[in-house]
Amino acid sequence: MTQNTGWGGHGGGWGGTPQWGGWAPAPAPAPQPGVIPLRPLALGEILGGSFSTIRRHWKQLVGVMLAVQAVVLPVMALEVGAAVAVVYRHIEPVFDPPFGTEPTAEHVVPLVVAGSALFVLLLVTGGLGMAVLTALCPAVLKEAVMGRPTTFRAMWRAALRRTPAAAGTMLLTVLIAGSPMLAVMAVWLPLMFSAASGEISPAMVALLPLFLLVAVPVTVWLSTRLAMAPAALVMEGVGPVTALRRSAKLVRGEWWRIFGITMLAGLIAGAISYLIQLPFNLIGMFAVIPAAADQTEGSGPTSGMITAMVVAFIAMLLGGAVSQMFQIGFTQLVSGVLYVDQRIRREGLADAILAELASTAPATGPAPAAPSTPPAPPTHPQPEEPTDT
Repeated sequence: MTQNTGWGGHGGGWGGTPQWGGWAPAPAPAPQPGVIPLRPLALGEILGGSFSTIRRHWKQLVGVMLAVQAVVLPVMALEVGAAVAVVYRHIEPVFDPPFGTEPTAEHVVPLVVAGSALFVLLLVTGGLGMAVLTALCPAVLKEAVMGRPTTFRAMWRAALRRTPAAAGTMLLTVLIAGSPMLAVMAVWLPLMFSAASGEISPAMVALLPLFLLVAVPVTVWLSTRLAMAPAALVMEGVGPVTALRRSAKLVRGEWWRIFGITMLAGLIAGAISYLIQLPFNLIGMFAVIPAAADQTEGSGPTSGMITAMVVAFIAMLLGGAVSQMFQIGFTQLVSGVLYVDQRIRREGLADAILAELASTAPATGPAPAAPSTPPAPPTHPQPEEPTDT
């Protein structure tokens, strides 16, 4: 049941609202222990709260994200290196066969198997890294909303503790929201192969746009309904299925508003990520251009050209990593603030936050000291006061 907190009203005039007989006092501002006021939020406050969380807790966010990248990227590199080492002798016969010959199944099949296995391994590794970041942002936001300081170690532990559940939530979200697209592929791919073999008319393949016209809106609708599941998972400490149900419940009746804010946040994150990555790309470009100008036509790459290409690759890799971290973090934080906003509107979360802060606040003053010796009894009896009869 929606709880009316009485916040969010705006008085007119100077300090109050005109009433019969005078000016009424302006409503008290909503309490704000952290990055957002504890009342129903406007668009600017949702975006501003996300930026404030990044500004106040950037060390914890960046630290954990860099730690995740430091683990995930080397693991991915090892997986790629191992796959290449296993099928190295099959690469040349497939991609550079002798003139007039075709690659044989003896060389093609190992490459296909290795490529499929590598794709799955990279997907799992990247998904686990993404699950850590998905659990991190709501954990940081919870402390930011309550105005409490935090540390890298605390956030690292909180994120790792919820990573398995976050991975399960992500997998269920992909399966549920992506089910319309999977159904389209399950229908369209057999049609395409049948058209290629001449069993059906190629015009049947043209049904793909019609299928997508139906599947894409359903996928977007389901994705928006389940968008708050990571925040519910971490802030409420529930399981993946319960988190998905909580998200669907909180979004019900507010789908268009949440969809619009989420889309706007994605556009803002994409634009800022591009601006972050642009200087790194320029550094890489300016490193390659002079070396390419000095390169003699028809000659092999010089040491200067190789060095410039390495510098360009590292710069673009760093730019991509930094921009991706901001994009993931900002969109997850906006989704988390929307979750808090919906719970304030519908479940009175503001009162629960204030009660938790009050219960954990330290005592306001020292306790009175106990007397060292009991007071001595009076030596003379006190006269009794007269009583009325």
